[in-house]
Amino acid sequence: MRIGSAVQYDRYGDFDVVELVPQQKPTAGPGEIVVEIVAAGLNHIERFLREGKLRDHVDLEFPAHQGVDFAGIVRARGDGVKDLRIGDEVMGHAPQGGAHATWIAVPRGAVIKKPEHVGWEVAGGLYLAGCTAVSVVRSLRLGPKDTVVITAAAGGVGHIECQLAHDSGATVIALGSPRNHDYLRQIGTLPVAYGEGEEDRIRAIADGRQVTAFIDNHGESNAELLAERLGVSTERFVSSEERRDIEVRFLRAPAEDEETRELLTLLAKAVQDRRVQVLISGFYPFEYIVEAYEDLAEMKSRGKVVIGMQTVETGARLDWYRSEKARDLRDRYAEERGTDTETMAGGTATPAS
Repeated sequence: MRIGSAVQYDRYGDFDVVELVPQQKPTAGPGEIVVEIVAAGLNHIERFLREGKLRDHVDLEFPAHQGVDFAGIVRARGDGVKDLRIGDEVMGHAPQGGAHATWIAVPRGAVIKKPEHVGWEVAGGLYLAGCTAVSVVRSLRLGPKDTVVITAAAGGVGHIECQLAHDSGATVIALGSPRNHDYLRQIGTLPVAYGEGEEDRIRAIADGRQVTAFIDNHGESNAELLAERLGVSTERFVSSEERRDIEVRFLRAPAEDEETRELLTLLAKAVQDRRVQVLISGFYPFEYIVEAYEDLAEMKSRGKVVIGMQTVETGARLDWYRSEKARDLRDRYAEERGTDTETMAGGTATPAS
């Protein structure tokens, strides 16, 4: 029997408590399937759970296993599972965590069949961010007469919310750092920078349209006040705490939860039809999961960070994945150009290294 690996931690803490422990292939109980995982998503809320910040919301038993989103291949099925075959490609969620592993045993209801034209990386990272985004956007009943402001718009949940809101016909004003503005334009939004003067910038880009809804993914203390000044009613303001509660609900949703299956099916079809494009900004080999979470924790990644259990290497064993990320490369060049410009303006040109 091939021995796999699984992420485990036996106490609350930072990345230092994360361990990769050996894992034997599980057996499928009645109504269960065993999935060999191909890709799995990382989410900020899982990091907060491990750090102990959600003790009032989620009961955690140690040793705890990490990961809720996954996509993979059915390798075994238990009694009563008739509609899936060995070798079927599926995507879904781990109700009690444990998707950051080589294999996982879950009830049949925790997965749907993966559409052929949805890539593994996207399928593996879609569940939690996607279901949260759909639930938030649905609650606002957006339409062509709406103008909605979305904060942290380029993040894992935010970039999906932006596309769903745009698909509803609403005008989407996306609050985000300037480094993400080109991307935010590509998904049909009107980007605005955070910081002093953001209210004036929102009003200017709204160009006379009344802001009718506001989604706060960022957790800014002044978000509710900003929404109020923009004329948004309290019924159409979604706070970061409300979003967190929705995310926690999907984090531990039972396998038999029909809403999760409905939303994941809807999302998979939207991705296949290219109405929603999930951005994967970091794709790491499983053994570098700590580095993947450190990337996510920097709060600079657009879209999703995903791990792959069977990645193919094409270079030096330890360094192939460490090439500078496009987002960091662009920032570094921007800084260098700014320095060069300032130096030249002062009368002394320094050759670029």
